[in-house]
Amino acid sequence: MNGEFSDYGLWSLVAINSLIFIVFAYSFTRPKSARDWRAFGAFSAFLVALFTEMYGFPLTIYLFSGWLSSRFPGVNWFAHDSGHLLEMLFGWGGNPHIGPFHSLSAVFILGGLILLALAWRVVYRAQRSHTVAMTGLYAMVRHPQYVAFISIMFGFLLQWPTLPTLVMFPILVYMYLQLARREERDALADLGEEYRIYRDRTPAFLPRFGDTLKLGAVGWFILTLPMVVANVAMTDRTISADAQLPETPVSRSQAEHHDIDRQRIQVDALRNQFRDLAGTADPEVLRDLVRAHLAAVRGIGAALHGVNLSLLEDLDNGRITGNPVIKQRLQLDTDFIDVQLQMLEAATQTGTKK
Repeated sequence: MNGEFSDYGLWSLVAINSLIFIVFAYSFTRPKSARDWRAFGAFSAFLVALFTEMYGFPLTIYLFSGWLSSRFPGVNWFAHDSGHLLEMLFGWGGNPHIGPFHSLSAVFILGGLILLALAWRVVYRAQRSHTVAMTGLYAMVRHPQYVAFISIMFGFLLQWPTLPTLVMFPILVYMYLQLARREERDALADLGEEYRIYRDRTPAFLPRFGDTLKLGAVGWFILTLPMVVANVAMTDRTISADAQLPETPVSRSQAEHHDIDRQRIQVDALRNQFRDLAGTADPEVLRDLVRAHLAAVRGIGAALHGVNLSLLEDLDNGRITGNPVIKQRLQLDTDFIDVQLQMLEAATQTGTKK
């Protein structure tokens, strides 16, 4: 049984992730009344239940493991990636972290966090001046903070659905609706006609069509960003894996030829530059040129050091007789030594320290 759940039992991650999101939410809500604390406590319980199943113990998968295994016999349901149930059930395949449900969840979660932060700035200024919050996001909807909380929870449901969070989600939505109504009654009693006018002209939760288009454009950007980053990361990883040198005589020889050609070009270029140095009469200019070329010599020397190590490996492994680039390596090494001697002579004449 312990082997089945080897991808879980990470209780430190449960605590860390729960604290991060709870503290973030608290910093932008600052509950005051008893009903505020009830709503915040329910949201915190939602997060703890979510991360417990995500990293601690997969209760939902455990309860449905029999049905899941019979319907999808080829899936290891106790592997951590299988917790992305929607990705697995709909058979998208591949890495679930870049699947459509996970990408869409990033839109709702990141969008909700951004809404929460932006809404707090407006309501904080309004509370300090004892006026109606009606700018920024509050010009689109009357309760952007509750929209943010619902968006975050819905995003997590898309990413990692569990039985406890599925039960808690509608309860939390109902609590936020009730809390919004009570806050509106309090605001109407406190701010009077000014709030009544604002309430009558501003939607409660769903913005008007024009504002929806604006939010949709922002959401689309947030959607495409993680997908692009993930695809780039996967591409780089694939190229890196493909770039590993196969241990076959033909491919090894081709790679060695490529290295020799690259280093040959650098050594020839350095030799030609030394010829240009010979016609420089100004000693200060010559000294600066020599100093600049010393760095190039060191760089080429480091690269050739790797070539020589490969040569020694061939000698140790008995491949020296069958390697077609041995003569080229030795010739290149000889040419570079000649260039180094010219460089030392130039450095001595100009007083440049290597």
